[in-house]
Amino acid sequence: MVTMGLLLALSFVVSLLALAFLIWAISNKQVAPDQHDARVIFEPGDEGHVDSGETATSRPYHFDTVRSGIDAVSTRPVAVLLIAATVWLVIGSVFGLVASLKLHWPDWLSDHAALTFGRVRTLHLNLVIYGWLSQVGIAAMIWVLPRIFHTPLRAPRLPLIGAALWNAAVLLGAIAIANGWTDGEEWLEIPWQLDLVLALAGVFFMVPLIKTTLARQVHHIYVTGWYFLAGILWFPCLFVIANLPYVHSGVEEATVNWWFAHNVLGLWLTPIGVGTAYYFIPKIIGKPVFSYAVSLIGFWGLALFYSQVGIHHLIGGPVPTWVATLSVVHSVMMFIPVIAVAINQHITVGQNLWALKESLPLRFIAFGALMYTMASFQGSIEALRSVNSVTHFTHYTVGHAHLGAYAFVTITMFGAVYHMLPRMTGRVFRWPALINAHFWLVVIGFAIYFFGLSIGGWLQGLAMLDGTRPFSESVILTKPYLEARSVGGALMTLGHLVFAFNVASILLPQRVPESVRTVPAE
Repeated sequence: MVTMGLLLALSFVVSLLALAFLIWAISNKQVAPDQHDARVIFEPGDEGHVDSGETATSRPYHFDTVRSGIDAVSTRPVAVLLIAATVWLVIGSVFGLVASLKLHWPDWLSDHAALTFGRVRTLHLNLVIYGWLSQVGIAAMIWVLPRIFHTPLRAPRLPLIGAALWNAAVLLGAIAIANGWTDGEEWLEIPWQLDLVLALAGVFFMVPLIKTTLARQVHHIYVTGWYFLAGILWFPCLFVIANLPYVHSGVEEATVNWWFAHNVLGLWLTPIGVGTAYYFIPKIIGKPVFSYAVSLIGFWGLALFYSQVGIHHLIGGPVPTWVATLSVVHSVMMFIPVIAVAINQHITVGQNLWALKESLPLRFIAFGALMYTMASFQGSIEALRSVNSVTHFTHYTVGHAHLGAYAFVTITMFGAVYHMLPRMTGRVFRWPALINAHFWLVVIGFAIYFFGLSIGGWLQGLAMLDGTRPFSESVILTKPYLEARSVGGALMTLGHLVFAFNVASILLPQRVPESVRTVPAE
């Protein structure tokens, strides 16, 4: 356990650095509870106008010209990342659907090693995490940070190099997994040799964003900037430590594995999703968030409490009791930042429900924000030992994971992409009804998926705890719920195909150029 001690020491040092950074932020008035700072994302003329697809308004504003110049620098790397992310989303979704079907059709495609459940499910996980979510998140960062800093992206060619390296690593990683070559740890299956390429690609993404931050034309860092910048600093630390070859083994390896796996969601994907919502919700509505001071409490609460949450996945395992207890305590404390985010985002949307009629992208983002609250509350409750004893090793956990990574982050990013693309291309979506169809396909599909796994998983857990019932009964009773999972997954996959079509339709040249107008809601 020497390495575990070193990791704890490293965590302590990092905590001291974070404390020093917080002191710096306070001394530079970055965390002062001033509602005026919530308006840093607006320029004269922005407030009071629903930003649901326009690039021009009835009256010209100075910042329209400046903003178009800022966007022009970011457009190419953002477009490359969005195209690649969309391709991986579709491929990853197909693998996910195949994996789901094999849970109740186990003999289907069983003659092909690359299409067995273990490999297909692993392909799905890695393609959607590294191919889709990470790339669409980085695209949002590259688009949003220059806007809130009123500064064109610095070194815009570096993200293009990063995108090439990242996608090459994801492709080679997928080939390796399909051929049975993995590191054998969930969320860390891509061979560590290829992880080196992913890490290098991350540097090419990080450097331009840091340089843009240092060159910003505004003093205050809007809360979205805090989430995004923290995410691009946290993720490399997590990724490098967890992927160190020949360092972790045995119980320690399992502990580090789940420390990483849960922190990828909480310290990488959550900053992406929450930061995106904090920018696009007020920007689309044309009004600042309900309470800017509360938004900063949410950020610092996440930074303080989330890092030790993941070990609750090892409750009952051969890990020190205090480690699991620490994780439970941190999980419960996560109610604080989650409630802070919920107050801001839900009240801001609730006071402006009329905007949902005018903006289809806002529907995705508002729904995703609501799912963040639901996923976080469920996760904190699920960490309690009394609940965990039932849900552990069941399909309930899979449903919960998708509530966070899919219903929250993915659906939020769908809305962000639909908002960004018209501004990147100067075009409109030719078939806005398909955006509406996409929304309902993924929402209904996910509802079937989530409730099927939650109910089936809970019953499965109760059956496994009942010593009078054979284990096989806990497996058999899940079949109708697994079939519901496949139905929901099929609807979600269909929605992703519609999304890919929508993205292609606006990126491909149109015969008759159109000025960007409001995207009408159905």
